[in-house]
Amino acid sequence: MTDIRFGTDGWRALIADEFTFENVARCAQGLCAYLKDVGTANRGLVVGYDTRFLSPEFAETVAAVCASQGVKVFLADKPAPTPVLSYNVLHHQAGGAAIITASHNPAQWNGFKFKPEYAGSATQEITDQLEVLIAGVQVATTAASSVSEGRDNGLIVAIDPSTPYLERIAALVDLEAIKAAGLNVVVDSMYGAGGGYLPTLLAGGKTTVRELHGHRNPAFPGMEQPEPIAHNLTEISSLIAQESVNGAASVGIALDGDADRVGIIDEHGKFVTTLDTFSILAQYLLEQKQLRGALVKGVTSSIALNKLGEAYGVDVHEMRVGFKNIGPKMTEVDALMGGEESGGFAFRGHIPERDGILSGLYFLEYMATTGDSPTQLLQRLIDKVGPHSYHRRDIAFNPADRERILQRLGVTALTNIGGIKVLGSDTIDGRRFHVEDGWLAVRFSGTEPFLRIYAEAATPELVNTLLDGAMAYLGV
Repeated sequence: MTDIRFGTDGWRALIADEFTFENVARCAQGLCAYLKDVGTANRGLVVGYDTRFLSPEFAETVAAVCASQGVKVFLADKPAPTPVLSYNVLHHQAGGAAIITASHNPAQWNGFKFKPEYAGSATQEITDQLEVLIAGVQVATTAASSVSEGRDNGLIVAIDPSTPYLERIAALVDLEAIKAAGLNVVVDSMYGAGGGYLPTLLAGGKTTVRELHGHRNPAFPGMEQPEPIAHNLTEISSLIAQESVNGAASVGIALDGDADRVGIIDEHGKFVTTLDTFSILAQYLLEQKQLRGALVKGVTSSIALNKLGEAYGVDVHEMRVGFKNIGPKMTEVDALMGGEESGGFAFRGHIPERDGILSGLYFLEYMATTGDSPTQLLQRLIDKVGPHSYHRRDIAFNPADRERILQRLGVTALTNIGGIKVLGSDTIDGRRFHVEDGWLAVRFSGTEPFLRIYAEAATPELVNTLLDGAMAYLGV
């Protein structure tokens, strides 16, 4: 029997290997037991899914199992982004949401996410409870009820998850200002659940929106995985670069498979790092919109955020990677914004959860209200906090080497990396080494079989020196 473990955001596994209908049914039955234990089962459960292979069918399995357990289900009538489904938890005042998605993972993966009644990522405490309850399910009630039976007895209700979400976004963002700005926006929805959302929200004005890969294709052709980072966005980057001569494209916005992450491409076709995007959006809220509130950052986010916090007099909280750590802290301190290196950002007044669509719209609103290009917005940031370069390397490793790598990271007397002086270190998540105006971090991914090595410094050359030095030191 599969041992189901929740990582930084849900349980993910290979389809037909461990991600099977039986195991998804076990997850659903364990989740129903959890909802009953905490007293929210009577509020019902939103169930949704992304555009991956068999996602609709896996979602129907979840719905059928929940109905058989007497839990009402609000079942999405089409693929929907994770932030859309999360917002529907609040809209329907449900006990939570079960979402079939593997987010940005490669095509052969799928996953099961749970968003509790507060519409954010489940905390470690909650996922620990879920794991125990799921482990106690020996044989799931896969055949105890069907979707049609659930609909007949009123326990499964079809919902359009997009309508309440679109209304909420219209209340948060000045869509009319963006529409009137005459921007030429190129969107890459990466064949994911975010397809169609930005064109719909921005239709009817001088701004134009062209969408690439806005339809479902579970194979995610032409990309390693639907993750909005530079090497997966060569098509949109090349398109914008070709048109940069005549200014036919103002900016590119890419969304990952479940649209909770965003990637920005500037007017020349160059990818804006996720660290810079986080900092640019934070500066927009603090400087242009004159808002105040704490910033909550994953430990591998930019030190530019710390400098912005000092400049505008707001607290900056550094957390372990994952919104199950960042989201609760945002709620605790009523943060203005939270985010992490992966390109997932959340904002006060919405949900304590990443939202790639809202992030992209705030970036466009910044452009529309200032008249600046992405390059100029980045220069605003540099003028405020100085230059910062960043890169991340994902390294497949032999599981047998894990302990050896951890032992090397545990050496506290390390004085330099690649010839660069180490000023100190911390173990908030993995190990982060502090250097002059920068840092190097090493941690094992919680969602994929990778060792991640991150570095930020004043120049690309220093970043590569740190990364090369770390790989040499760790022997990977």
